[in-house]
Formats: sequence, C-alpha cells, structure tokens
Amino acid sequence: MNQDKYIFAQLTDFLPYEHFKYIVKKHKGNKGIRDFSCWNQLLMMLFGQLSNCDSMRDLCILTDAHHKKSYRLGFGKNIALSTSSRANANRDYRIFEEFASLMIDKVQKCHADIELDFEIDGNVYAFDSSTIPLCLNVFWWVTYKRQKRAIKLRTLYDVRTQIPDFIVVTPASVNDINGMDYIDYKRGSYYIFDRGYNDFYRLYNIYMREAFFVFRARDKVKFRRIYSIKKEPDTGVKSDQIGVFTTGNSPKRYPEKIRKIRYYDTEQNREFVFLTNDFTSDNKTITELYRKRWSIELFFKWIKQHLKIKQFWGTSENAVKIQVNCAVIAYCLVAIIAKSLKTERTIYEILQILDKSLLDKTPINQLISVPLKFGRY
Repeated sequence: MNQDKYIFAQLTDFLPYEHFKYIVKKHKGNKGIRDFSCWNQLLMMLFGQLSNCDSMRDLCILTDAHHKKSYRLGFGKNIALSTSSRANANRDYRIFEEFASLMIDKVQKCHADIELDFEIDGNVYAFDSSTIPLCLNVFWWVTYKRQKRAIKLRTLYDVRTQIPDFIVVTPASVNDINGMDYIDYKRGSYYIFDRGYNDFYRLYNIYMREAFFVFRARDKVKFRRIYSIKKEPDTGVKSDQIGVFTTGNSPKRYPEKIRKIRYYDTEQNREFVFLTNDFTSDNKTITELYRKRWSIELFFKWIKQHLKIKQFWGTSENAVKIQVNCAVIAYCLVAIIAKSLKTERTIYEILQILDKSLLDKTPINQLISVPLKFGRY
C-alpha cells in the first residue's frame, strides 16, 4: 500500500478526509476556489509544521523547490506566497477548529485504554492557559499591556490520554478565570486547577454539575473546620478537614461543605493547600490528582518547542487561529500514527524523524520502528 509513496503522503492517509470535506462544505470553504482548496491548504500547513519551517515564505520556498512532487504530496499546483497567505487570512478558521476537535476525539478514542497509575472513577482533566507574546507593531488586533501584545492558549487537557480536550485562542487580556466558562463539565469527571482559578461561584457550578474539582487554594482563604478525616501515614498530608467558608462573599458563592487538605511536598520543600468537593477519595489520591496537573505544563512546553506556535505565519487573528489549530491537528496525527503502528517511540522522537524524512519513500512503519539490536535507550 505504501510502496513508492512519500512519507508525508503516508501520514496524510491517516486523516479522515470525508469528515474534513463535510466540514468545508458546511462552512462553504471552497466557494469560488479553483486551484488551492481547503484540503490543499491543510496539507501544506501540516507539511510546514512537520518540516519545521520558520515562516510562510520558508514553506513556499521549500514546496517550490519540490514543485514536481506537489501533486503527490496533496498540495495541488505550485502555490505562490501571496495565495497561501491570503488563504490563511480569509478562509474561515472554524473549518480547522472543528477538524482539530474531530482529531482530538479520534486520538482520545485510540488512547482510551491507557490507565492512570492510581485508581479513580471518571476522567481527569487539567485546565490552564499559556501566554504567547506577539510583536507589538504587527499584531494590532491583540491588546494585553501598554507595551505588549499576546494571546493565550486556554487548554483543557485529558490527563489519561495525554491529549488536549480543547484549545481556545483568546487575547491575553481576558482574565484566566473567565476561561473556566469554556468547559463543558461532565458528571463524575475530575477537573484540576491551579490557584489562579480561585473563583468560588464557578467552582460551585462544577459542584452543581455533579463533577469534582481539585485546586490549589490561596493562602488567605478563610475556612471553619467541622470535622477531620484520618490522615494516612507517610503521605505528606498534614491535615485533612471538612468545613465551610466563613468570610466575605465566599459562603454565598460556595454555600456547601468543602474539603481542605494541607500537604507538604518533600521534593519541592513546599507546603500546598488543596480544596476539593470529593469527600470519599483518600488523601493520597487527592494529592496525586493535583500532581497530575503538571502534565499540562509539560504539554505547553512541548508544543511551543516542537510545533510552530511562537513564530506565526500570518498576522491576522484568523491566520493565527488557523495555525494554532493546524499545530493541534499535527500533534494528534502523530499521536494516532504512534498508537496505530504500535511503535515504542515517543511523539517527540517521531517528530524528529519526520522532520528530515517527509520526502523519503520508506514505509512509515519501518521508519519509526525501534531496531531490535538497539531497543529502547
């Protein structure tokens, strides 16, 4: 099946083309288009992501140098810089946003058999945002601070599958707490927040949706103990109490009982205070749930380092959103391939290989397999 096919063409075989075509038709993305369709645009953007191009100009130079291969790579005719830039500026970003959501759903189903290293019912999600600074003079549509412009990637991250459930791009001036309103809370699932999300009205909304939260409390939170829960030895838990909020608007915003756990982390030599509405899990499980929040920090670090996010290929809001969603699609595509081909290589290793191999014709399963004589290192 993969004989005489470029590696990039083998990769794109894993994309659900019919679903993409339906989304394009829904948004009339190809209306009036003759040569450079939305599918051609998507493949060209993915090629730029995976080949580590620094700009749209670099991408066009690269594809122009291989123009005889354009048709077999899925780009259509040789495309000028102005054409690709205009497509990113004008075509509806929601086409790529919906397709990114579809790819996220697809890869989550592939990774559904992954187990956490502790027992808990329900899915576990971490929510956070990451600020990406932009050029003050070029990205005029973003306001942040007087001398700065930036956007934020607000991400709900599935801890079990290691895949983002969604990514929303907003101006950095939008308060982090407002990002909680994007989440569709699912009954029985756990949501983990850092202390920047101490909004008791929104946390009460999670309680009313019959979901669970674990978040790091601010130091000044006032709390009246009703009774204590027995601590497990050698877990770092200093106290575990059930009580209610007592000061300001806190009792009105969150009128129910809440659980407060004080925990000392010997590795960081720091004390943490966690608040949760889970009254049945043991102390250790609650602290381990918060520890899993760091996986979203690793995701932000990884995606900034290894996918083209910090260097944008367009200056309009539409172009930035298209590029962010294409980065997510590329991430999910590699994750799906890694799972489907049952390789032992990490996504990072696969990206390193693909960077130099997109125009090779080796069967992809051979390319990313680990030689037996080396094994894992």
